[in-house]
Amino acid sequence: MSEDYVLPMLDISKLTSDKLTDRKEVAQQLDQACRDVGFLYIRGEQFKPALFQQLVNTVQYYFAQDENIKMQNYIGNSTNHSGYVPMGEEQFTANTYDLKEAYDVNYDYEGLTELRPLVGSNQWPNDQQFKTHVLNYYQHIKDIGHQLFRAFALALDLEENYFDAHLKHAPSQLRLIHYPYNPDAVDSSGIGAHTDYECFTLLFPTADGLQVLNKNLEWIDIPLIENTLIMNIGDMMEILSNGRYLATKHRVKKVKQQRYSFPLFFSCDYDYVIQPLVETNQPKYAPLKGGEHLFNQTAQTFQYLKRRIERGELTLNNARPLYSFGLNEKGADI
Repeated sequence: MSEDYVLPMLDISKLTSDKLTDRKEVAQQLDQACRDVGFLYIRGEQFKPALFQQLVNTVQYYFAQDENIKMQNYIGNSTNHSGYVPMGEEQFTANTYDLKEAYDVNYDYEGLTELRPLVGSNQWPNDQQFKTHVLNYYQHIKDIGHQLFRAFALALDLEENYFDAHLKHAPSQLRLIHYPYNPDAVDSSGIGAHTDYECFTLLFPTADGLQVLNKNLEWIDIPLIENTLIMNIGDMMEILSNGRYLATKHRVKKVKQQRYSFPLFFSCDYDYVIQPLVETNQPKYAPLKGGEHLFNQTAQTFQYLKRRIERGELTLNNARPLYSFGLNEKGADI
């Protein structure tokens, strides 16, 4: 890693090595970066930049379409929370909405007999090229994410393949996000400050705007670095590590330029129970049903799910408030 960047830089190339010592070396560096910051850049020989550019081209074409065409695949019509997310659909706080539109994609688990929320077949637009290019990118980043799960297992002194058995039908979501050109942008947040709900996130952005709350409680700008992904710790990894790693609060400030952002949020299987895996006499967190937590947090931010709750069609069990993890601006763990 290098100290020349605003965040740690981790080269994960050796995660594909057949030498355990090489993989442990990366795991130790990952552990250090996640304990110190919780946000980092990653790069590696396994990256396929052509797939990144192909995704950008595909998504630019999709979002340039008329709103009525995009709304044919409105996320509220789906069975597994996939599809088009219009501007204003998400609200992290009352009477505000995010200045963005998105298309949300889950892994296409087809033919499952035991369905869960967030798991199943995706809702896709009538565009085979869109589906092909998006899934190619998803599979590529999914492979990298599973390499990182094995690195986390080593970092937490578990068997290297510990997580493999718990990633069979994970509700790991890829978001295709578009921030339109905004000539009137002022320096305020575009996405409300939040932590990610899952284990960790791998993000590919096309423009600046991301800010991170560091341990000095300062909002710092995260610049783009070519051929890297930005990685951060989420709520579930905070629990799994028993607080060794803290979910890191972040936001997107308003910027004038058009911006695309592609986060892939990595979860364990829906029914996997999230609980501290680090041996200790004093666990800091009670067990949490992973998929249930993910769905509950989602239902507290999306309008179509809020409406179902108001109509009595949907009931949330064991729901925690938003912002239950990480650091707040006053310096307390939340």
